[in-house]
Amino acid sequence: MIVLIRGGGDLASGVALRLHQVGLQVVITELPQPLAVRRLVSFSEAIYAGHWTVEGVIARRVEDPTDTLRILQVYTRGQIPVLVDPEGVATQNLHPTVVIDARMLKRPAELFHSPVQLIIGLGPGFTVGENCHAVIETKRGHMLGRVIWQGSSEPDTGVPDSVGEYRSERVLRSPAEGLLNPAVEIGAHLEGGQLICEVAGLPVIAPFRGVLRGLIHPSVRLTPGMKIGDVDPRDDPRHCTLVSDKSLAIAGGVFEAILSRPELRKSLWA
Repeated sequence: MIVLIRGGGDLASGVALRLHQVGLQVVITELPQPLAVRRLVSFSEAIYAGHWTVEGVIARRVEDPTDTLRILQVYTRGQIPVLVDPEGVATQNLHPTVVIDARMLKRPAELFHSPVQLIIGLGPGFTVGENCHAVIETKRGHMLGRVIWQGSSEPDTGVPDSVGEYRSERVLRSPAEGLLNPAVEIGAHLEGGQLICEVAGLPVIAPFRGVLRGLIHPSVRLTPGMKIGDVDPRDDPRHCTLVSDKSLAIAGGVFEAILSRPELRKSLWA
């Protein structure tokens, strides 16, 4: 049974990691230039680097989403294939049993037309019966990670989750159009007011003391207001290289949704 995950950002990667660890064959599809910010824990970074390791699990880039042989070779190494496949071409060749849309679009996602036994949507933009079979709640709180079989998840508020006493101010946004020129690396300790990067010559500074938990890849062409980074006031560099509790909770919901289908359980342990 193949599980195809659309998107390779930090939440998607938490799902991929947990499913891989329990023995499922996982494949990730991504954009030619992924937009992940928490890059150290995002398998999408394999698109840029050729291969990427998150908590001991290796993901490897496959250029051609129709190259089934190459994908199988990555599987035989015990690794996760990451395909450059924004159009979802791989579904026609791999025939996945489960598709997880983890692109975190936060708007209504398009209907998936290929025949798939189970389509799972993460967070806002998904409604059971319209564009998926199940939704996983991604908003922090009592419902985080729960499987929704009727209706939708909580709507997007546009307000980031709080970390310590900080919410919106911990998120870094581009001040202009252009490319990012980093002054520090992910995982670096920051003092309030310290230069993190420049975009088109304009500075982006640390809003408070903490650790730089994420920064978008410098090759991505930015637009004003675009999310480009994340500062963590807990100031613990380990948080930059470990999949978050939120990601693992969502992954648990995905695994529950898969195991809730008797026909899929049979294929897992036949």
